[in-house]
Amino acid sequence: KSQLIKTRQQGQKMIKTTARNTEKAVKATAKGTVKTTEKGIKTAQATSKAAIKTTETSVKTAQVAAKASAKTAQKAAQAAKATAKATAEATKATVRATITAVKAIIAGTKALISALIAGGWIAVVIILIVVLLGCAVSLFGGGSGSNAYTPVSAEVEAYEPLIQKYAKQYGIPEYVELIKAVMMQESGGRGLDPMQAAEGSFNTRYPHEPNGIKDPEYSIECGVQELKAALISAEVENPIDMEHIKLALQGYNFGNGYISWAKTNYGGYSYANAVEFSTMQAARLGWDSYGDTQYPAHVLRYYPYGRAFTSGGNQAIVEVALTQLGNEGGQPYWSWYGFDGRVEWCACFVSWCADQCGYIESGIIPKFAGCVDGSNWFKGNGQWQDRNYEPQAGDIIFFDWEGDGETDHVGIVEKCENGVVYTVEGNSGDACRQKQYTVGSSSIYGYGVPAY
Repeated sequence: KSQLIKTRQQGQKMIKTTARNTEKAVKATAKGTVKTTEKGIKTAQATSKAAIKTTETSVKTAQVAAKASAKTAQKAAQAAKATAKATAEATKATVRATITAVKAIIAGTKALISALIAGGWIAVVIILIVVLLGCAVSLFGGGSGSNAYTPVSAEVEAYEPLIQKYAKQYGIPEYVELIKAVMMQESGGRGLDPMQAAEGSFNTRYPHEPNGIKDPEYSIECGVQELKAALISAEVENPIDMEHIKLALQGYNFGNGYISWAKTNYGGYSYANAVEFSTMQAARLGWDSYGDTQYPAHVLRYYPYGRAFTSGGNQAIVEVALTQLGNEGGQPYWSWYGFDGRVEWCACFVSWCADQCGYIESGIIPKFAGCVDGSNWFKGNGQWQDRNYEPQAGDIIFFDWEGDGETDHVGIVEKCENGVVYTVEGNSGDACRQKQYTVGSSSIYGYGVPAY
């Protein structure tokens, strides 16, 4: 019995031990499974977060790409729109130029008919040449710089019927284009006094003061009479008699007293005597200036027939410089430039002469007070020649007295003949003087060659 009891007890212990071991194994297995499951869940969560982040990044990248594509498309559309607009503007400009050319042809034809009626076959031949050249200028342009032809404005064109009416009434129908050019210079066709004729002798209705006329048609009537009187006084023979037309135009601006003065003292018009008359009148009246010394050139840029018969602009600056010979101290030039006291004024003199001709405003010659600045401008614009170059009238000559490779002085070339360069220089012994040098002289630094 006792043995059986022991066996039973041992069996119970074995059962308990087995049960405990089984329980431990189950717990261990459960814990491992739970931990593994938890790790799996965490891994799945991490994977899910990574996937979400990747997806979000992809979405953002796609959004950025979409925005960039949209901007690119927008820019492309804008560029296309701008190109289309530019093309349209260019087309409009071409159409306007063609219309201007056609109008010039029509005007020329009318002038031909008027000449045929009034002046015989010689006048017909002359006007026919004018028509052909005028049409060529209108269609193909008149070059660049001061000699370029510029069509009149739409405002001036709108007055053509009235201009034709009064030109015919006062016996100058062949000068319609010249009248339009004068109006363009005076007002551009704007305002109530488009011919700026209020101060003239033919105005009997309104005050004799700038813009005094308050009726555009009356302004045209007075202006046509003023121009006719100037054409007669200047003895203009036809629409291409450019030298006499210049005299008449300067008289329209200065008053007819200039015409008789210029004919008596110089035999006709020159830019130099226009400057002289302006200076004389300003001093007499106590004014700072008198009239427009460049008036003929300013008008003729709008006159389609005259450009082929107008000489180049390089001589004008020489004529201006020659009117200043003998002036000492340089005060008119350095004070014009903006200096309060005397400076070395050779460059100021050249700049002043260029300004009198309108070359600074048009960009043909720079405004400079230092010789180095002037030479650098011409070099930078590809308009430079060395000392061995044979210059032409109107070229700007630079000097290097010390031979150190830097320019010290500047003047204007008057002419070059037989290997000798003749110049007009400011601040030469503190005066405006004429000088001369051998071509290639070591004193010459080089030349600026303006694109007149």
